[in-house]
Amino acid sequence: MITISNLSLRYGKRTLFEDVNLKFTQGNCYGIIGANGAGKSTFLKILSGDIDPTSGSVSFTPGERMAVLSQNHYAFDEFTVIEAVMMGHKEMYAVMKEKDAIYLKEDFSDADGERAGELENLFAEMDGWNAESNAATLLSNLGIKEEFHYSLVKDLDNTQKVRVLLAQALFGKPDILLLDEPTNDLDIHTVSWLEDFLASYEAIVLVVSHDRHFLDTVCTHVVDIDFGKMTIFTGNYTFWYESSQLALRQRSDQNKKLEDKVKELQDFIRRFSANASKSKQATSRKKALDKINLEEIQPSNRKYPGIIFNNLGREAGDQILQIEGLSKSLNGELLFDNIRLIVNKGDKIAVLSQNSLATTAFYNILTGRDKDFKGEFKWGVTINFADIPIDNTEYFEGKDENLIDWLREYSTGDKDDQFIRGFLGRMLFSGEEVLKKSNVLSGGEKMRCMFSRMMLQQANLLMFDEPTNHLDLESITALNNGMKDFRGTILFTSRDHELTETVANRVIELTPGGLIDKLMTYDEYINSDAVQKQRDEMYALA
Repeated sequence: MITISNLSLRYGKRTLFEDVNLKFTQGNCYGIIGANGAGKSTFLKILSGDIDPTSGSVSFTPGERMAVLSQNHYAFDEFTVIEAVMMGHKEMYAVMKEKDAIYLKEDFSDADGERAGELENLFAEMDGWNAESNAATLLSNLGIKEEFHYSLVKDLDNTQKVRVLLAQALFGKPDILLLDEPTNDLDIHTVSWLEDFLASYEAIVLVVSHDRHFLDTVCTHVVDIDFGKMTIFTGNYTFWYESSQLALRQRSDQNKKLEDKVKELQDFIRRFSANASKSKQATSRKKALDKINLEEIQPSNRKYPGIIFNNLGREAGDQILQIEGLSKSLNGELLFDNIRLIVNKGDKIAVLSQNSLATTAFYNILTGRDKDFKGEFKWGVTINFADIPIDNTEYFEGKDENLIDWLREYSTGDKDDQFIRGFLGRMLFSGEEVLKKSNVLSGGEKMRCMFSRMMLQQANLLMFDEPTNHLDLESITALNNGMKDFRGTILFTSRDHELTETVANRVIELTPGGLIDKLMTYDEYINSDAVQKQRDEMYALA
């Protein structure tokens, strides 16, 4: 168990937490949520001992072992992959190294023999003799092939390093596990394995993630950081979000009778509890929801951007986009070949590829940023498109104007200050914030400006290349809702599982051997054996 008592953290005049009192218990997974800058990662660093709180204390049940997902991708560069993983169990690794050092001594004494015997017993108790094979199994499950297990960590690419560090955190099944953005740089199949692992893991897990599908799958509780306070709510992220929105609507409805509000909340819990049977943590989550106190459901103070794309300037005709024989190579590597595609009115297409350079190249060709390709494409005469590129540097670099003037450039009609302020206000830029210089914005603020620009363009076709990068959960949720509600056509690429599953009605995958094109949801696509077989054939052709 972890007990947090009167915890506070201040940086100068800024207070992140104040008088936090919480308990984290065995067998539960806690998703830490909060706006960007609220202190989610900082809280994990306090628990791990990397940061000292201003006041208060953190205590652990004696004897429990903690593991933390390392954020330093270079810390283990000089070790082999298998050794780096075993270093996740610090006590066992220390015993192993001391034991090995004793056996290497030339002047082996009786005292050395006694110490070696003690270490051998400790090593066996820690399951040390199976450590190497257990580490190898973890690595294989996380997609690190056996041929890399004895390579140096520095010889791996960044994606592989992330998996090694994750294996290190999971190694030896620690009693307390702290994970900060564990799904970053993982493919969908590795994320699914991790979800299964954590869903059946009988320890204390605290996780920070912007992946709502992941939080929904693994979390039994949500820890909400808001206004310097931390509150634990039973249920996963979706339950927290929907219940807090329901409570917010109820609070604004002053005329509604108290008994009606209670009945509505009870019905909501009952429906959500029934749906828990579909979860990988069904039993524990349903028990928790069955015991929920109605007083736990409180309206959230969090603000959500208003991402609304339905102010279409012109209705699209039936001819949307036709692509014939499109091919693209980069530095001698074939990204995709002979792509033939007809986009239909109302399609919401998830564009996939095992190589992210391929999807970005695809959008750059369609937007006219890239002229170096083979084949051709033709937009319908009624199409007015807007896009969010993966790299928005060109829109902000070298600019020294305030946000009103920055956004005004993209308005083809009304350029009045109040009109422009309205679009910025939807993206939570209010008051003096609209006078910020566009070249000093954070990554998240730049993305919100790009959404303001897209809404202002009133396009009937939208393209998004990884639009959730730099966004907090509130902005991701608002974007997800905006894309679902959009009445036009969308082409998009996103690593956000929930967004892709709930928006796409068609999935295409760009491969060096051609195009895979399926009218199905994202979950149907990734779980389809027929699609996997076709994918294998496509890549074999290349």
